Amino acid sequence: MKIKKMRYCTKCVYPMVSVNLDIDDDGVCSSCRTFELFEELNSDFWDKRKKKFDEIIEKRKKENKDNYDCVIPVSGGKDSYYQTHVMASEYGLKPLLVTYHGNNYLPEGDYNRDNMRHAFDADHLVFGPSVETLKKLNRLCFRKMGDMNWHAHCGIMTYPIQAAVRHNIPLIIWGEIAWDISGMYEPDDYVEFSARSRHEHSLRGFEWYDMINDEKEIISEKDVLWAKYPTDDEILKVGVRGLYVGNFFKWDPNWHAKMVEEKYGFKPSEREFERTYRKSSNLDDRYENGAHDLLKFIKFGYGRASDHASKDVRTGYFSREKAIEMVKKYDSVVSSDLYYWLKYVDMSEDEFWFTADKFRDSRVWWIQDGKWWKDNVWGEPSEYGEVHLPKDMQEKYYL
Repeated sequence: MKIKKMRYCTKCVYPMVSVNLDIDDDGVCSSCRTFELFEELNSDFWDKRKKKFDEIIEKRKKENKDNYDCVIPVSGGKDSYYQTHVMASEYGLKPLLVTYHGNNYLPEGDYNRDNMRHAFDADHLVFGPSVETLKKLNRLCFRKMGDMNWHAHCGIMTYPIQAAVRHNIPLIIWGEIAWDISGMYEPDDYVEFSARSRHEHSLRGFEWYDMINDEKEIISEKDVLWAKYPTDDEILKVGVRGLYVGNFFKWDPNWHAKMVEEKYGFKPSEREFERTYRKSSNLDDRYENGAHDLLKFIKFGYGRASDHASKDVRTGYFSREKAIEMVKKYDSVVSSDLYYWLKYVDMSEDEFWFTADKFRDSRVWWIQDGKWWKDNVWGEPSEYGEVHLPKDMQEKYYL
C-alpha cells in the first residue's frame, strides 16, 4: 500500500502538521525543544520573573484606589481558578471576573463557574449572546471554516477587553501562553495579549463583519455587538494591557487541577470523556473535548488526546509508549456529543460529514476504496470511515 508518511515527534506524539510546529533534524518538535529550554531554567529565573510581576502589581495598586484592580477572563476552568488564585489569594487584589457564556457548559462547568464568586469573594460579570444567534453562528462557522466554536474563541478574546474599556480597568490577566502548544515563544520572550494574535490565531482571520451577510444565516450587526473589538483610541485611552500569568510563574496544569480541587472545591467531570483521558479540562464547553475536537482530527489527523498526552510526556507524567496508547484509544472516536450538537443546530448527520470532509488536509488524508486513510504515530496506516465528498472533489486525495 502506498501511504502519505507523516513525520511525528520522536519525544512526544505531535505530527508535523500541528499548527506552527517544526520538527528538527533529530526528529524532535519545536514544542518539546521549547519545553526543554524552560526545564533548564533555575529558581533564579523564576524569582526574577516574580519580582518583575511584583513591580507591575505594586504599580497598579498605587495607581488604583477606587476601581477593580484587574479584569480576569474566566471560563470557570482549572486555569481560571489558578489565575484568580494568584491575583486574589496570593496578591490580595480585587478582580472583576468576566465570562463569555457560549451556551455549551457541562453541569460541572456550570458549578465551577458559579462557585468562583464564592471561592474568591469576587464580582463576576457573565455575558451570553442570544441563543438563536449562537445557533446561527454554530452552523455558519462550521460551514465557513470547519469550526462550530468560532463564536467562543471570539467571545473569550473580545468581551473581556470590552469590559476593561467600559469599566476603565487597564490590567487584564490571562493564563497560559502558547509556548507549550507549538514552541512559538522562548523563555526570554515577554508575551502580551495583542489584537493581531487574537485576529490571526484565535479568530482564524475572521471578524464579526464576516458573519453578517450570509444568505442562509441571517445575522445583523446588532446581534454581534459583543464580537466587536474596541478601537485603538479606546484601548489607548484606558491603557489596556493583557499579561499572561504563565510568563511569570511556572505553568503545570496537572498541579493546577489538583490544587484548585483541594483548595477551592473545583469539580472535575464525573464521567470519562470519549475523546481524551483528562477529566478536568474544558468543562465550560461540551464540544471542546468532543465534536469540536473531532473536527480537528478530521482536518489534521490528531486530536485532544494527542495534545494532552504530548504535554504529559514532556512533564514526565507518563511515557511516550503510554501516550501512543492514549492516541490509539481516543483520537479517532466519534463522540456522542456530535449528535447532541446536530440536534441543537438542526443539521443532518449527512450534511455534517459532507461539510467536514471538505476541510481534510490533503497532506494527511488519502482515499482508497471509498475510505479515508492516514498514517499514524505507531507506524501503521489505518482506515477511518467512508468518504462523503462528491467525485469531483476527491481528486486531490488520491495517491
